[in-house]
Amino acid sequence: MTKRSLEGKWIAGGLSLALLLIGFVSFVSYQNATRLIASANQMKQTHQVLKTLTEIVATLTNAEAGRQGYILFEDEEELERYNLAIESIDAKIIQLKQLLDRDLDQQQRLERLDALIEQRLAFFQQLTDLYGNGGARSLQNSLIAQTKQNQRDILKIVAQIQSEEEFLLQRQVSQTQSGFHRRMLIEVLGTIITFVIFLAVYALLYQQMVKRQKAEIRQQILAQEKELSELKLNFFSMVSHEFRTPLSLILGSAQLLLAGNQQERDPKERKNLDRIQSSAKVMAKLLADLLTLTRAEAGKLECKPYLLELQSFCLNLVEDMQVFDETSHAIEVISQGSFTHAYLDEKLLYSILSNLLANAIKYSPKGGKIRFVLRSEPGAVVFQIQDEGIGIPPEDLQALYEPFHRSKNVKNIAGTGLGLAVVQKCLELHQGEIFVESKEGVGTTFTVRIPQEFVATYRENP
Repeated sequence: MTKRSLEGKWIAGGLSLALLLIGFVSFVSYQNATRLIASANQMKQTHQVLKTLTEIVATLTNAEAGRQGYILFEDEEELERYNLAIESIDAKIIQLKQLLDRDLDQQQRLERLDALIEQRLAFFQQLTDLYGNGGARSLQNSLIAQTKQNQRDILKIVAQIQSEEEFLLQRQVSQTQSGFHRRMLIEVLGTIITFVIFLAVYALLYQQMVKRQKAEIRQQILAQEKELSELKLNFFSMVSHEFRTPLSLILGSAQLLLAGNQQERDPKERKNLDRIQSSAKVMAKLLADLLTLTRAEAGKLECKPYLLELQSFCLNLVEDMQVFDETSHAIEVISQGSFTHAYLDEKLLYSILSNLLANAIKYSPKGGKIRFVLRSEPGAVVFQIQDEGIGIPPEDLQALYEPFHRSKNVKNIAGTGLGLAVVQKCLELHQGEIFVESKEGVGTTFTVRIPQEFVATYRENP
């Protein structure tokens, strides 16, 4: 639950960050467009200033040419040309004032230029009047010298205004280029980062979707396995019930026949009755083992521990095993430790120890010795069964507790391979452990350790 919540926070955080980046990139793009428009307007204005200055200089030159043409050729058209040029200068000066209204230095230069132009126009008018009235030659020369100085001053002011405007234009272009590159870099990086974030969010969402699909598939598989386990349990329960009654009748009848008229009974007939009784017991145990495994797989096998007197239990178990032992093995029961009782499930414990003793009897030579040790440890009870049988090959130890698995060296010894699987299932419910030591031709020792701490947990959560 915590992991899913953390992934949800990552997705929400990623989407929020992506939206913020998109907003930031959009804002930068808007700024970029706004500044480009402002820069374009500024450059347009600068070009207009330079164009107007050029027109003023050209107009002054045109007026000078018209004045000189009128003086030299007395052509009225040249005089008209001069008058038209003088009239257009005022409009251009006004236009310049509007274009340069935000720059104080340029306004001062423009005022100086306006004064110089008025002075030049006054010189033009004086020279024209002197020529028309036949003025003194010396006065004309003085006015011409002043006119030339005025022209130089005008050109100087125009050059200053043009230089300042060109400098502003260059600076504006440089700032526009650097700002454009910087904002373009921000836009590209922001777009890439946003794409990466969206990709990461998509990956997380896809991962969650895959996990959800896997979880659904697992749930379906578990449901199917549970249904199959239920069917198997019902089937084996039915089979066990249907076979147990006739097997009990067969076993009881064989025992009655063996008990009556033993002296008059033919040895061959007695041997056949023993075979019937033995086969019925094997079938009954096989059904019990199959039913136990099926119930364990279906989760229906329960562990209900209660205080059990161990020594009596072990002695009764050994007595039961010796009743069915046709080869008369010697089973030595050894008790070690001080305590005599433990919390155990009697039925499950009986399945564990009876299967281990049955294997020890089955795989030991006729009349062999079997040691059955009961001892106590801190927080646990230990059962140990040691035989002198055929042993288990090392390569078979890995699959020892798998159902229907049998070692390679059992040869023609009858068995189903279910006993140790039943032992492991019953031990799992006890939260116990099993250890094996074996050597071919020497014997096998199984050690079962069942803790007692789990009893408190079981009682709290039965």
